[in-house]
Amino acid sequence: MRRKNYKLPTKLIAFLAVILLAIFLLIGYIWKVLTTSDFFSVKQVVVRNLDISFDYLKGRNIFTLDLSKQARQIFLNTPDCRKIRFSKILPDCIVIDFLKRKPIALVRFYKSFAVDEQGILFYPALLVEEVSLPIIYGLETKIFAPKPGVKYRRPEFDLALDIVRGFNSNKNFKGFTLKRIDVANLHSAGFFILLPRQVADYILPNPRLEWAGFEVRIGEGNIEQKLMILSGLIMQARKDWGNIKYIDLRFKEPLIKLTTSLDKVKS
Repeated sequence: MRRKNYKLPTKLIAFLAVILLAIFLLIGYIWKVLTTSDFFSVKQVVVRNLDISFDYLKGRNIFTLDLSKQARQIFLNTPDCRKIRFSKILPDCIVIDFLKRKPIALVRFYKSFAVDEQGILFYPALLVEEVSLPIIYGLETKIFAPKPGVKYRRPEFDLALDIVRGFNSNKNFKGFTLKRIDVANLHSAGFFILLPRQVADYILPNPRLEWAGFEVRIGEGNIEQKLMILSGLIMQARKDWGNIKYIDLRFKEPLIKLTTSLDKVKS
């Protein structure tokens, strides 16, 4: 049986090749117009959440700008931002959003740093005296020469962050204020909490004190569970809030130490 010979449709192939070439030329022409026309030169740069000028972007073509590269370069110099978002609004506007980190505590080193939920250090936007956040102590000898924008992994630092996160997420502590945390020693780590203001005003043991509160010795490990136990103990000892000296959660049986009349005389 003779094999059939198929001839390639040369005219059709030539026609398709011409069409493809025309499309490529048209795309190239359109791209050249877009990237060289003054109509698409950046004339306005809108910056939100940060007082900084980006006038150097003006006059550059909006299509040839590598916004991802711009964001990476700026991100290295703005450690207080968790994300930088560039947006193009045709024909000639760039919008830059700086998404700031939200501090959950301050960390005391040679100077105070803020720290966010992810454990990233950065400089606080306000003075320490103006920020109502818990202050973490005891890391001065654990982290040397801390730098903003860096996440440090140290057992003491992780413990302090676990305490802050656990305290903030426990609804039973509503009204209480986490004032300071000391993690210089893991075994004796603890924190100080303030009573709700309306309660403190009523039971304040000493008029010279600004606010009533007590110490909690928590140690390391099982922080979430210990905080749950703490919230239960606080509710049970509601009538003794003004007399609590400290609560110790480091051992199998938690301990509530109340102030004595002698302690009050000394204070």
